[in-house]
Amino acid sequence: HPHVCSFIDIPIQHSSDALLKSMRRGITRRTTVELIGEIRAQVPNVAIRTTLIVGYRGEGDAEFDDLLSFVRDMEFDRLGVFTYSQEENTTAMLLGDPVPQDVKEQRRAAIMELQESISLRKNQARVGSTMRVLFDREEGGYMVGRTEFDAPEVDNEVLVPVEAFSAPPLPGSFHDITIVEAHEFDLIGTISR
Repeated sequence: HPHVCSFIDIPIQHSSDALLKSMRRGITRRTTVELIGEIRAQVPNVAIRTTLIVGYRGEGDAEFDDLLSFVRDMEFDRLGVFTYSQEENTTAMLLGDPVPQDVKEQRRAAIMELQESISLRKNQARVGSTMRVLFDREEGGYMVGRTEFDAPEVDNEVLVPVEAFSAPPLPGSFHDITIVEAHEFDLIGTISR
């Protein structure tokens, strides 16, 4: 529907069937891949955001390599990675936390490095396009906004030099912006004429 953003946030957590079962996610890698394929087939140009957990009990090198492969294959538009930590009053609390924190951090960094390259390629494909941008604030000489594909405070931002506007836009206002430059997690634009 034209009044609904083409953006879906699915907290997948992991790709290993064994870990997904331990996490009680109720889904497998295969069904996740099928779901994502179905979403992309039914909603053209949809942006899919997910969150992952690294360092969960039972995540060895093979499970982590599987997760890296999964991220590479799925090419998520937006992705966040958290390191596992025990939380009181959860079933997983009883499992312990045997993966060392430095290993968790290395794994998190490896996934984010991969996602950075995916995001850069996807952002570069937007150069020359015009996008509807919702502006949030002024910062460092730029008006900072986001597209329908970006959750506030965690995803890409669109930066437009303040001087591109005859008057700075009010927070909450929309403007059509032509993308002129792409970075890993941000787009630079100008007012569409």
